[in-house]
Amino acid sequence: MEIVALIIFFFVYLGMILGCWPGLALDRAGIAFLGAIAFIELQNISISQAVNYVDLSALAILFSFMIISAQFYFSGFYTYVVECMGKWVLTPPQLLLAVILISALLSAVLINDIVCLALTPLIIKACFRKGLNPVPFLIGLACASNIGSALTLIGNPQNLLIGQVLHIPFAQYLKLSLIPCLLGLFVTWFVIKYQIKGNWFKKNQEINFEIIPFNFWQSFKGIMVIIVIVLTFSFTDLPREKIALVVAGFLLLSRRMASQTLFGFIDWQLLLLFIGLFIVNGSFLDIHDINSLPKFLTHYHIDVHSSTWIFLISVVLSNIVSNVPAVMLLLPLIDNSFNGSLLALSSSLAGNMFIIGSLANIIVIAQASQLGVKINWKNHMAVGLPITVITLIILLAWFYLVT
Repeated sequence: MEIVALIIFFFVYLGMILGCWPGLALDRAGIAFLGAIAFIELQNISISQAVNYVDLSALAILFSFMIISAQFYFSGFYTYVVECMGKWVLTPPQLLLAVILISALLSAVLINDIVCLALTPLIIKACFRKGLNPVPFLIGLACASNIGSALTLIGNPQNLLIGQVLHIPFAQYLKLSLIPCLLGLFVTWFVIKYQIKGNWFKKNQEINFEIIPFNFWQSFKGIMVIIVIVLTFSFTDLPREKIALVVAGFLLLSRRMASQTLFGFIDWQLLLLFIGLFIVNGSFLDIHDINSLPKFLTHYHIDVHSSTWIFLISVVLSNIVSNVPAVMLLLPLIDNSFNGSLLALSSSLAGNMFIIGSLANIIVIAQASQLGVKINWKNHMAVGLPITVITLIILLAWFYLVT
């Protein structure tokens, strides 16, 4: 059984690396789902027993934040933000800084993938109107959203998972993340500004797409619930998943915003990926005994309790399998909130290195391509690689100072 489990585990994470199984029309979520089925059959367990591997509270909080993000999307809040920014009298470098700071702030309190999905077409439209080259602004959006999402425990799916599983205090994490993330945003601005070498302007054709109109009341509701969540997460010990579910339920009580609309925005693929990997990882560690794994790694001089090794492994894995699968693979080996915070920060910041490192990168590039703006891996890496290296050095230096 152990050999078969190892083979299944290997092919599941090979699929996470490749994004598919060659010859089959399967994506990462489908591969994780099939892997979960294989482990259920291998262990000969019931579905109810398999559910024990799934952290339902983590799924509940992720689901709730998807509804909150949908509220902001369909309220036209993002449209309002970009239109206001477009009216400011700014030089191109100043506008780039505004894009970086605003996208980072939004990504810190909303799921960064949704922020990128909403802002990408709006930023392209604003750049076209001003005769600007949208590429540096879009790369700035992707990189800043990854850094901004690292700032809090509610900025991206992997941070939500880490914070929920390890019960990391919201304020405690923020104390560790604030300095490296703020410095990282200015590093992003400087690197892109240097790379563009003054070539800010480009003739573009006007594009037309449906813009969601701004609704003050619906946006106000979203802002209020985010404030409630941040305050309760920071200053109370109430269960986060219950707070998030109550808030999401409140948003569903609307006379105009249909629940079907909000539910239609849920990333069911991502939820299925989480469920599948929960079962795959839990089953594998049960079969191979989780306590024996650290001993096995120690034999090869890898100490999974060492902050240095956690940092190195998370950076490498995040750029091989993407940061969500990397975190789910490493999380069972993390035994304290400090190392959990390091995992959250390093995996999020490492996502800037290559396009595959973060779903936010993929979303920006795919959305831009649909609107005629091409960003290839060389364009991204020329900016993403130095930003990642510098921000990770800052992170290491900061953690060295606070320990």
